[in-house]
Amino acid sequence: MKSRTGDPGCMGHAASLDHDGPCGEGCAHRAGRGFGGFLRSLLAGIPWSERVEVLETMTLPAPRLGALRLDNANGMTRILGEERSDVEVRMQKVARAESITAAESMARDIRLARSDTDFGTELEVEVPRRWNRRGHINLELRVPHGTRIDVNASNGKVCIAGLQRSVRVRSSNVAVRVEDVTGDVEIHASNAKVLCSGVVGKLLARTSNGKIEIERHRGALDASSSNGLIQATIDELGGGVVLATSNGRIALSLPDDVDADVDLRVDNGVIRNQRSLGHCTRSSSGRLTGTLGRGGTSIKIRTSNGSISLR
Repeated sequence: MKSRTGDPGCMGHAASLDHDGPCGEGCAHRAGRGFGGFLRSLLAGIPWSERVEVLETMTLPAPRLGALRLDNANGMTRILGEERSDVEVRMQKVARAESITAAESMARDIRLARSDTDFGTELEVEVPRRWNRRGHINLELRVPHGTRIDVNASNGKVCIAGLQRSVRVRSSNVAVRVEDVTGDVEIHASNAKVLCSGVVGKLLARTSNGKIEIERHRGALDASSSNGLIQATIDELGGGVVLATSNGRIALSLPDDVDADVDLRVDNGVIRNQRSLGHCTRSSSGRLTGTLGRGGTSIKIRTSNGSISLR
């Protein structure tokens, strides 16, 4: 366990005040006792004025039923799939309080609670609540590749990579990034960006007030945003595609050889089509339909205020 106290951004300056420098011992003494002492007395007792950071690592047994659910209300969450049979947890506990002693006490009380349920193994961050103290944990979990993941998060970025089972994320006010996952992925976010790259399986992505970026996708895709850009690149169609946004541009790139029925519609904007469509029809109401190849897989794109690009 490693502990660091105080604000890292000020540690170097504070140390120089306590060290005998070129100006001599008397000057260093006056700086430490004078201005520095004045600041310490001024800030003493003010809520959240002192910060403590504690680093911890623990090892847990393999998740029950091969499933892991994590609830982290405040703090970053990173989950990586590896060739292993257990779970390694790396925690960065951060506590702020009215004094160093109080912050250290709070950091010790922040914990990761574990329980086994019908779902599998559940982990929940528990932070003591006091009006004049605040705390959170930034987490990194290294899990077996075949672990099914379910994450609830807010106020901290979520990153998940290298898994071979399904992933589900529910978040608010945090960006979500999912990479190199073989399995169905479901993301429900608000006020946040969503980025998915290298997913093989059905992908469902929902966000409000944020953009959605999809790269190297193989499988079915259903993505929608209330206010934001949607940009998707599909390497292989494995099911239908539905893209929708209220206010924003939508751009979809498809493989050269693909069989699909295309239906594009925009209320206030333009449609830019770079593909050769069979049975093509274009209406004055802002709708374009047609077939790619022999047709078959459904591709539907909708935007109210924005443009649509099909490449």
